[in-house]
Amino acid sequence: MNLLEQLRKMTVVVADTGDIDAIAKHKPQDATTNPSLIFKAAQMEQYQKLVDDALAWSEGQKGSADEKLDKCLDKLCVNFGLEILKIIPGRVSTEVPAVLSFDTDGTVERARQLIALYEEAGVKKERILIKMASTWEGIKAGEKLEKEGIHCNLTLLFSYAQAVACAEAGVQLISPFVGRIYDWYKKSQGVADIPADKDPGVASVTSIYNYYKKYGYKTEVMGASFRKYEQIVELAGCDLLTISPDLLAQLGSTEGPLEKKLDAGKAKAMDIPKEDMHEKNFRWGHNEDAMATEKLAEGIRAFHADMQKLRAYVAKRMGVAVAV
Repeated sequence: MNLLEQLRKMTVVVADTGDIDAIAKHKPQDATTNPSLIFKAAQMEQYQKLVDDALAWSEGQKGSADEKLDKCLDKLCVNFGLEILKIIPGRVSTEVPAVLSFDTDGTVERARQLIALYEEAGVKKERILIKMASTWEGIKAGEKLEKEGIHCNLTLLFSYAQAVACAEAGVQLISPFVGRIYDWYKKSQGVADIPADKDPGVASVTSIYNYYKKYGYKTEVMGASFRKYEQIVELAGCDLLTISPDLLAQLGSTEGPLEKKLDAGKAKAMDIPKEDMHEKNFRWGHNEDAMATEKLAEGIRAFHADMQKLRAYVAKRMGVAVAV
């Protein structure tokens, strides 16, 4: 069997793309999107019907031009999610705008609106993961939403403090960013590459996975943001891994044995200290990690910039002059 076939036997494979054709080709269990992926896909000819539908729907909505634009963006993201759900058996992640990363109440309200759009289309909320940044405010929003039965994917996760806080909040899933951690350490160390078995991004996901399984947390770990297939190989056995179409294709064309590197049973026997992650400890612990502090801030800025590109594109299609 190729590496992808073997990986599917020990890990839930998630497609990290807004390209519905690519998802249909690789047949993942779940899928995740973000504004950058949707921006690219929205400009493809085969997906214009999804854009046109969102534009037509927004015409009947109440509010100012800006408010209608925000509603249109939500509808567009949901439209892509709905198409994806037609071809996967599992869940799709839909993102709350990054501008709400430090607004707990705003995140909760936007999440409810996204879920309402899915439910209006006949999709139950159990098939949706609402995606938000792993700030303290985002984690608290996730905690509140989970109590309402709205499941969350906490993204832009770089530090152990973030991971522990998410678990204690009872969120459904976290997305530690392997590749962005790798990028930071590669630059910091002034090297061209870091072997996967010594990769700090891989090590981060491994330590988080072992902590969760040691203490029986329900929160799922989904490694994300990979730069090379060897990083994926080192995390075989993780709850989920979200992988780009290019890397899915590479795994599918590579033969050889695949060893299960992460094991919940083995983690239970490990000597791992229990953490108490209240807000003060969270903010201090995260702040002490220079990589995590830098990459979280950078990631929020980048996600917001991507949303602004999508917003400008949709505004142009709507034919309205709005602040973007």
